[in-house]
Amino acid sequence: MANPAILTVDDDPAVSRAVSRDLRRRYGDRYRVVRADSGESALEALREIKLRGEQVAVLVADYRMPQMNGIQFLEAAMDLFPLARRILLTAYADTEAAIDAINLVDVDHYLLKPWNPPEEKLYPVIDALLDAWIATPDRPVTEIRVVGHRWSAESYAVRDFLARNLVSYRWLLADDPEGRRLLTAAGLTENDVPLVVTPDGKSLVQPSEIDLAPHVGLTTTPASDFYDLVVVGAGPAGLGAAVYGASEGLRTVLIEQRATGGQAGQSSRIENYLGFPDGVSGAQLTERARRQALKFGTELLSAREAVALEAGGSTRVLRFDDGTSIAAHTVVLATGVSYRMLQAPGLAGFTGRGVFYGSASTEAPSCLDQDVYIVGGANSAGQAAVYFSRYAARVHLLIRGDNLERSMSSYLIKQIASHPTIQVHPNTEICQAEGDEHLERLTLRDTRTGQIRTADTTWCFIFIGAEPRTAWLDSVVERDDHGFVLTGPDLLSGGQRPAGWTLPRDPYHLESSMPGVFAAGDVRSESVKRVASAVGEGAMAVSLIHRYLEAQ
Repeated sequence: MANPAILTVDDDPAVSRAVSRDLRRRYGDRYRVVRADSGESALEALREIKLRGEQVAVLVADYRMPQMNGIQFLEAAMDLFPLARRILLTAYADTEAAIDAINLVDVDHYLLKPWNPPEEKLYPVIDALLDAWIATPDRPVTEIRVVGHRWSAESYAVRDFLARNLVSYRWLLADDPEGRRLLTAAGLTENDVPLVVTPDGKSLVQPSEIDLAPHVGLTTTPASDFYDLVVVGAGPAGLGAAVYGASEGLRTVLIEQRATGGQAGQSSRIENYLGFPDGVSGAQLTERARRQALKFGTELLSAREAVALEAGGSTRVLRFDDGTSIAAHTVVLATGVSYRMLQAPGLAGFTGRGVFYGSASTEAPSCLDQDVYIVGGANSAGQAAVYFSRYAARVHLLIRGDNLERSMSSYLIKQIASHPTIQVHPNTEICQAEGDEHLERLTLRDTRTGQIRTADTTWCFIFIGAEPRTAWLDSVVERDDHGFVLTGPDLLSGGQRPAGWTLPRDPYHLESSMPGVFAAGDVRSESVKRVASAVGEGAMAVSLIHRYLEAQ
């Protein structure tokens, strides 16, 4: 982090050089002295310093400057650095200006020119102001800052992307003083959010994930154009395949569109995973797996969307949405599943503005002492209910069935029953969502009696079923009626191998209808939808890949 700045602005070159010289002589070892020749150029320097998250200790401005005088400059500078100490340079004839400065911009001191000798007339003043500033300084900022609106779906998408990739950031509302200062420094208004400011001062306005990723330490460009193994999807199955593939010497690249961990990474607490008797959050588990994969040499590409898979002889080519591609001997499809959209009038318009798919843990603190509605009866919904109960006044769990026994693990059912703030509503569905800027109320229907009631809430989290992310594989590999990838014995019909199969053997257990392309985890037809089984299938896929490569 750079030293705090002392900024001087004077349109007279001789005076400007003199004050900068005297300040550097005394304070140059502890402070950066920044010199500007006009109010506008000084403000531009302050904007850059603000965006970089650095500090300004003292502002020294000459009163008599064209276009923007010293008082006008200090008034504008206060919007960026309200805690910086302020000095106005004046001539003997400018005593009225000094009084105005005290009244308008709360100037800390005014200095008469010339100030010789500085040891008597300049340094004691600066010393006193620096002591006062040190007592209440601006804090230097080293993390990413996100400025947005509370109910902006675009702002939520940026925060969710950063949180799921374990990138620390500071969230600032656009109408908060610091948020406004950053928008001003970037030359933006509240209509331009979200704004992302990186620690080096780079401003990203309404960035896409692919634009944002390189600025937050994520890699998006492959180091090579050919690999032994390409793993598509960085959930538990993909991470398992990457760890075992790289640890066994395969040149492995792991491709992820959103964030490492997939749906498992969003789980607030997994308590039935082998080896963690006290439970582990999905984020902790998948972060450990990510570090393990990287340790063995896996290359991880983030924010990359695969849109096509092609066979070229013994090579498998994966194409991305930007037109680029990579090739490999083998591929593991581990794209997992996504939550199904709940079809009820009004819900779609509030996505990211009170309606969320998945746990959206970034929103939990904002739910403090409010009612939260969770839709779904499987483990992910149960884990979310327990997690949000730490913050919410009451958590309402809406399920279509009579009870939770058929769809949720016993340990979670017991936890929910023991939480006085969690209420399960059986045979209940959402039939409408309403609100203005954000979700404000839900209309609920009892499916047994048809009774309708209204619930006032700004929070609804949906966990209903799962859809495989395989539309891009249409006509490439065989899938079942629900879109899940068929593998191994499921590809045989009447003892016949799948159409187009060219090898003199049956497909291996996890192998798809395209030789050398394997499926693992939730995306595979008839797979067990559990973290442990997904990791196991990822590891098993690598052992089958070795058999495949040995036969080539």
